[in-house]
Amino acid sequence: MKVVLAGYGSRGDVGPCAAVGQELLRRGHDVGMAVAPDMLSFVESAGLAAVAYGPDTQKQMNAASGFVRLLQNPIRALPDMLQHVTQVWADKSATLTSLANGADVLLAGINEQALAANVAEHYGIPLAALHFFPARLLPSGWLSSSITKEAEGAQRHALGLPEATEPREQGSLEIQAYDELCLPGPTADWVESGGRRPFVGALTLELAADADDEVLSWIADGTPPIYFGFGSTPVASFADTVAMISSACTQLGERALICSGPNDFTHIPHVDHLKVVGTVNHAAILPACRAVVHHGGAGTTAAGMRAGIPTLILWSWLDQPIWAAAVKQLEVGSGRQFSATTEKSLVADLRSILTPQCATRAAEVAAQMTKPAESISSAADLVEETARLGRSG
Repeated sequence: MKVVLAGYGSRGDVGPCAAVGQELLRRGHDVGMAVAPDMLSFVESAGLAAVAYGPDTQKQMNAASGFVRLLQNPIRALPDMLQHVTQVWADKSATLTSLANGADVLLAGINEQALAANVAEHYGIPLAALHFFPARLLPSGWLSSSITKEAEGAQRHALGLPEATEPREQGSLEIQAYDELCLPGPTADWVESGGRRPFVGALTLELAADADDEVLSWIADGTPPIYFGFGSTPVASFADTVAMISSACTQLGERALICSGPNDFTHIPHVDHLKVVGTVNHAAILPACRAVVHHGGAGTTAAGMRAGIPTLILWSWLDQPIWAAAVKQLEVGSGRQFSATTEKSLVADLRSILTPQCATRAAEVAAQMTKPAESISSAADLVEETARLGRSG
């Protein structure tokens, strides 16, 4: 069968879709993927055929800055924002419509669910969505809804679809790409009956990184370090942040492994207890670390929990506070807003998670997490089943 995947955003957004696509390709299906231009090489490294879809993620982050201006002066900024979002939506729709021609099923990342639903309706094919965080726990703002509603209306008109009376994606499969035990609070408030929102566990590609062997060698030469990672998040004063981490770890007698992500670390001075690299394979590196400190991305949260080590989440926005609440509720770590973090608070937070009790609890939770291969297999099974039901229907 032909499967088309739409995954837009940074590596954390695209990775779950690519992991399922890789498994479907292994099973002999025809798989194509639409991703941001700066994610093409990442997806292709997983063996998947991909096309450029929308602006690169840095440009989209600039658009997010425009949304902040919109909130500050909505009357002045609204027309420009409406025009930008509508144009981006139209361009992405055109790309996805072309790619999905002849497809048996369309699989969309959480950011693309509404747009992909209209393309699926246009072709009369089933839609499946990947939710790598509990999206229904996040409030939807009226302003952003108004903007996307206009863009979606234009998309439906271009596809020859009638005006939407309710979101098309409401009846589609929503694969929850994380473990149910990670969800803060009871699931009964939002998980519907009928199995349309099944939990499969976190979906990860676990691709090797260039620095893995070097990092493992450095770890073996001393005590297990504390891992610090920022995902795809640019940090305004990265050198100052590294200095804060270095000082905090010095006070605690710990070593630190820092993954810079998109941040420039070429001018960071060498310190014996500190190692700074671009990226690593979490599955290979985190089990060799003592604890993990990160921004609260869904993928890094799951990797830390699967590694069975304590977690400190220094969150900024979106779903990150949800994961901070989850690790605290599970008693495997703690969380704090990144902007409120100081050297003093970092030392205190690290002391609170570097305890035998927290390490023991983290190991207990790790044993309950779905294994990566099982998660990917379950998700691929669901996509195949959705396609079969679509054909028989």
